[in-house]
Amino acid sequence: MNRQSGIEGVILEEMTELTLADVCRACTAHAESIIELVDEGIITPLGDAPQRWVFTGVHLRRARVVLRLQSDLGVNRAGAALAVQLLEEIDALRTRLQALEGM
Repeated sequence: MNRQSGIEGVILEEMTELTLADVCRACTAHAESIIELVDEGIITPLGDAPQRWVFTGVHLRRARVVLRLQSDLGVNRAGAALAVQLLEEIDALRTRLQALEGM
């Protein structure tokens, strides 16, 4: 019997629309935790109330990293937000460097 194991996943793009419930499920977090991230400006969904918020894959990625830094390393919310910002800047610089190397 030949079994192949693989990894399944979903690619979330910037255009993906997620609800608060979707983000909570994906982050395995309570709504209060996500609402705190919004209140702090760490993620900025569209919409004027939690039940009407629309998140993107970028918001989900940021929320997951911040929540993980908090739970795994005990980093406070401000520190986690700064770490996410710096990680995103590093990614942007790597992308620019790869584009320059390809010239």
